[in-house]
Amino acid sequence: MRTTVDIPNPVYRQLKAKAALQGCSVKELILRGVKAELNGTPEKKSAYRVSLPLIKSKRPGSLKLTNRQINELLFP
Repeated sequence: MRTTVDIPNPVYRQLKAKAALQGCSVKELILRGVKAELNGTPEKKSAYRVSLPLIKSKRPGSLKLTNRQINELLFP
């Protein structure tokens, strides 16, 4: 069955980008979302848990890191 849905441009751009990253069409991504909603399938959660604080310090509040160092710590 065909239907028409008005999707705001910013949302459609995100939808199209996510479909491209997942290697599927926008149609397939939308159908997956509709099926998940109808089946009551919970959304995927993060693959791992993060314990806080993310970066340990002997003197909290005084740690000086560059963006590169932060990325290396968070995404080894």
